[in-house]
Amino acid sequence: MLGTMLFVPPAAVAAVSTLQAQQSAGTQARVTQRAGNPPAGAEAGEQQEIVVSARARMPGDPLEKVNALSFAVTNQIDDAVTAPASRVYAHVVPKPVRHGLRNFFANLGEPVVFANYLLQLKPGKAFETAGRFAINTTVGLGGTLDVAVRCPFNLPRRQNGFSDTLGFYGVKPGPFLFVPVAGPTTVRDVVGGLVDFFASPAMIGGPFRSRAYVISSATVRILDRRDRKEAMLDGVRKSDDPYATRRNLYLQRQRERVEALHGEGPPAPPPHRCRRREVSR
Repeated sequence: MLGTMLFVPPAAVAAVSTLQAQQSAGTQARVTQRAGNPPAGAEAGEQQEIVVSARARMPGDPLEKVNALSFAVTNQIDDAVTAPASRVYAHVVPKPVRHGLRNFFANLGEPVVFANYLLQLKPGKAFETAGRFAINTTVGLGGTLDVAVRCPFNLPRRQNGFSDTLGFYGVKPGPFLFVPVAGPTTVRDVVGGLVDFFASPAMIGGPFRSRAYVISSATVRILDRRDRKEAMLDGVRKSDDPYATRRNLYLQRQRERVEALHGEGPPAPPPHRCRRREVSR
């Protein structure tokens, strides 16, 4: 990690320079001065307008130059390592196995979701989450099968964390950060993520603390997450300003999660309803 942060390949610097050139259509400041020596064809005393272009800075991104550099370096690492590895993972590992692993890791996080719904004074969703965890851990073979979302339970999976709890009570996201390799985040999300980590079942001990589990689980999560974001990242790279697009998508998603807790976000999809079988008479 330190090596990635301290050594910046020349191509990464070039990528940032290109990025800044693409972003030059920002806020324009116009400076009008009276010409002392007007050019040919201009009358004496005629005012000339000089247009100075500068990129508009986003108030929530004071470290924009450093973040843009981290974004460029991360894209290089993604092109060379992460993206090819995720495609191999998706090609080699069968889809049911990938879904089973995804369900297993998500099920491990349900106690954290439960605790944060309690902190947000939402006992109904908290106990729905507890029900999901109990059903999937038992009937769902340790969480590898998402049985709770099916009939007759109809308990959808929800995302929630301590960062959402902080946002629910009015704590602002703080400065935007693009961490090399790890990706976009904010100060609030860093604090919330640390609290969620130390509150997760993985901190109980046993096999969850072993080096083999930590390394293998982190690798699978990274490759699976990269595979599921393939279309989104492809769209970001094709945009006029990839860095700003990536930042804005992340901040929008975090904002929508907090708004949804207040009932202000887009309506959630209707729950799956079991179809009643018609009894032949």
